[in-house]
Amino acid sequence: MQPSNYQGPKSPAKTWKRFWVAMAVALSVIAIVLVAVSFGMRFWAAAQKPSLDEAYRYHFERPPVGKTTQDLEREIAFYQERIQRDLTGGLDSAALARAYLKMARASGEIHWYLLAEETAQRSLANLPYNNEGAQLVLARVAEARHDFTAAIHILESIPYNDDALAIKVSSYSAMGKIDEADQAAKALIDASPTLLSYALQALVNLAQGKDDEAIRNFERALSVEEPGETASSVWARTLFGRLYAKHGRLELAREFYQEALRILPQYQLAIVNLAELELRFQQYDAAWTHFSQIFVIARGNPTIYDHTALRGMARIKLLRGDTAGASELWDKAEAVMRRDIKNFGHRRELARLLLERGRPEDLSEALSLMEEEIKIRRDAETLDTYAWVLSRAGRSGEAQQAMHEALRWGVRDPVLFYRAGLIEKTLKNESQAQAFFKSVSEIDPGFDEHARQALGLGL
Repeated sequence: MQPSNYQGPKSPAKTWKRFWVAMAVALSVIAIVLVAVSFGMRFWAAAQKPSLDEAYRYHFERPPVGKTTQDLEREIAFYQERIQRDLTGGLDSAALARAYLKMARASGEIHWYLLAEETAQRSLANLPYNNEGAQLVLARVAEARHDFTAAIHILESIPYNDDALAIKVSSYSAMGKIDEADQAAKALIDASPTLLSYALQALVNLAQGKDDEAIRNFERALSVEEPGETASSVWARTLFGRLYAKHGRLELAREFYQEALRILPQYQLAIVNLAELELRFQQYDAAWTHFSQIFVIARGNPTIYDHTALRGMARIKLLRGDTAGASELWDKAEAVMRRDIKNFGHRRELARLLLERGRPEDLSEALSLMEEEIKIRRDAETLDTYAWVLSRAGRSGEAQQAMHEALRWGVRDPVLFYRAGLIEKTLKNESQAQAFFKSVSEIDPGFDEHARQALGLGL
């Protein structure tokens, strides 16, 4: 039975006419779409093509998005299955602990560090001797916790090892033992002249104020990079970019960060550095988007970058005149750091937040935090923070001593020089103050009031 509005069979001529009209419309739409797609692809390609010098670009095939995490998930599953068949296997537990650690460093998620530590301890309980793999994991986790003395102590029982030397470089640097860090870096390069070893030497050079030598070592690092060391490749470029940011070469810094993210789009260290750079450019929407990415990437899991992102977002609110919004985000960042402080020792970062927020009632806690922190960490940034809180407390003479120690190795940092100048000014040492301010303008001519606000220096 036909429906009531049925009008009989359509004529073949009308049917074909409608068909060709429909085809013409469809082809027109397809043509428009293809043109748009072609234009979009050209635009995307242009946006993806880095303007960075050819020597600094990544010349290997980039891993597909998510591949690093997927590979680590498979590695973790493999060793978990092996351990289920033999719960007393010390070597398998050490391998699983290393996989957890790699996942922690790739994702920034805190629980992977805790799993790595727990698994390494279990491995050593099952295999107390000749188990360097588990010991190195514990040393790396201690370093991540900012317990540098413990990291060095663990390494004392390990014979010569490239990984051990790398941990020594970063741990000694954080402890303010720059001579020891330099010796370890040179030994590492002699044994293994790789991207990682040259980049670590560059960091020591920066602590020594040898910025030109640091640039040369970063260049050496990128000249010897190999496929398969993607994590080190993006890390080195991010640090290279940070060097140029400190020297006011902001566009070049941005290109390094973008190149790192072209290689690994979810690399969180480059994301937060790029976000902070956008604040200098007054690109607040872009900065907010980058900071927000940290929480999207982690899918709600706590990471070591959460407090940095929240503090950056608070700074954006403040720069836009929204003090209530800034206060709310500072409170969230504070809650995150207090949650993690037992496991990851964010004392310096919490003190900086309290100082940046500027509430008088927070000053005594900030001072207590830094008095504890300098017992274990005496690098230039830590001593600068200690000088900051001493200065706020009206203890300018002690602040001056802290800044002298921060600068004793020769580090060239506009932030440190500017604070040193303010302290000298407070002490009425006008000539010394002006000398420091002159050094600031020589290093970064754009280090103006906005730059200081964008960096959250509370100056």
